[in-house]
Amino acid sequence: MTLQWTAVASFLYAEIGLILILCLPFISPQRWQKIFMFPVWGKIAAYWNKAFLTIIVLLIVLFLDAMREVKKYSVSHVEKGSSNNPSAYEHVQMKLFRAQRNLYISGFSLFLWLVLRRLITLITQLAKELGIKGVLNIQADSNNEAAKKYMEENERLKQALEKTGKGDEQMRDAENKKLMENMEKLKTELKKTSDALSKAHSEVTTMKKQSESLSKEYDRLLKEHTQLQEILAKSEKKKDL
Repeated sequence: MTLQWTAVASFLYAEIGLILILCLPFISPQRWQKIFMFPVWGKIAAYWNKAFLTIIVLLIVLFLDAMREVKKYSVSHVEKGSSNNPSAYEHVQMKLFRAQRNLYISGFSLFLWLVLRRLITLITQLAKELGIKGVLNIQADSNNEAAKKYMEENERLKQALEKTGKGDEQMRDAENKKLMENMEKLKTELKKTSDALSKAHSEVTTMKKQSESLSKEYDRLLKEHTQLQEILAKSEKKKDL
């Protein structure tokens, strides 16, 4: 394997390892967000998009080159001289095998690179949504406590008015009107908070489903990759024999 394909294979193994780490269930999205917020990542972020596009272009070029090699050494182009020179045919078959191997390596590297970027984006968005949900829960609890406080004050005022049986009617009407306004305001705030919580919960559920589907797709691709590696290993053993 040449130097460039060794580098691509190492890059593929690194992608698989990183995706496996990101899919670990005991590491929460909030913890990943804290890791992503380290100062060193802030310095790298300025060059991240350029590096991502550069790697995409390199992998596409290598993938197209591997496709060209596969087409070049395909059986349809070799059958003409196979009867006259069997050793040449076997040599071309070895070249075809290596070209197919390089095609799989570059193709999976390109695909997993896109999957890795999408996975990091989903983890970051999920962490933000969970943080917003926590803030909304705190606001809802504070609003509920305030509502209970106003209701208790209202009950005390009613009891005080019933006991004394005195007081200006207009003052009582004004107090009742003020209390009603406060109650309506609290109801409006509680409704807004409940709507925001419902929206955040639905978004978090959607992102969890996307993350689960992405994890299943990754498991399927990893299984296919393992099968392809076994086939390639068997083919190499046959060639050595």
